[in-house]
Amino acid sequence: MVCEQCGLIKSERYIDRGPEWRAFDADQKKKRTRTGAPMTYMIHDKGLSTMIDWKNRDIYGKEISARLRAQIYRIRKWQNRIRVSNANERNLTFALSELDRMASNLDLQKNLRECSAKIYRDAVQAHLIRGRSIEGVAAASLYAACRMYKVPRTLNEIAEVARVNKKEIGRSFRFITNELNLNLTPTKPLDFLIRFISELGLSHQCQSLSKKIIKIAEMRGLTSGRGPTGVCAAAIYASSILCKERRTQRKIAKISQVTEVTIRNRFSELIENFDLGIPLKKR
Repeated sequence: MVCEQCGLIKSERYIDRGPEWRAFDADQKKKRTRTGAPMTYMIHDKGLSTMIDWKNRDIYGKEISARLRAQIYRIRKWQNRIRVSNANERNLTFALSELDRMASNLDLQKNLRECSAKIYRDAVQAHLIRGRSIEGVAAASLYAACRMYKVPRTLNEIAEVARVNKKEIGRSFRFITNELNLNLTPTKPLDFLIRFISELGLSHQCQSLSKKIIKIAEMRGLTSGRGPTGVCAAAIYASSILCKERRTQRKIAKISQVTEVTIRNRFSELIENFDLGIPLKKR
């Protein structure tokens, strides 16, 4: 690896992990590539099996003769049957498609989807699925991946896109985290702050003030034993009043998925324990 400006040799034994060929357009890239898609946990066979295309054309793009079409059809049908051959593979096929559907509805990233699929596969290998719904464990795996990557998603949001209720997801989540020793840290109010501020359309000044309020509340032990979304919502409500960008409790409650009563209770605790310059009558 050599610097183009001064000629300095930065690395003498540099390994180029890219292809040895070059392509100048999409057609050249398609013709010269010799490998398939990368391995993925989102497909039951990790994307390593071959597939017979449904287009009736050969490798050169020519039409397959009518005499061979019936034979190719039979081969194609058996290929699909062989790809999903036993109960475990059928389980994974259904669960991973369900995971992909939920992740798409929540607009989650690819690496998080891969992590949730890996957690589900580990649960299958540890025989944790028996006696539990596939949808419940799949939703719990997605929630665990969100917690692992510190992506702010609540159980209510997961339950909205899942085909099982919140109680079932929570039960499955606690079970697989204990059995697989995932060691997930509890969610904090700060994890939800940026998303709530963005959805409410508040300024950066309001975000900074909310962050400061949450940190003081954590130092004084006001977040202990309380839901992180409720504390975050109360801090945003307080900062919106101080920054004169006031949002109603109903609107904040809708975004944060807590009740207005929870916001009022957390807000009262904040202004009672340290001086924010907001009298209680302004609730």
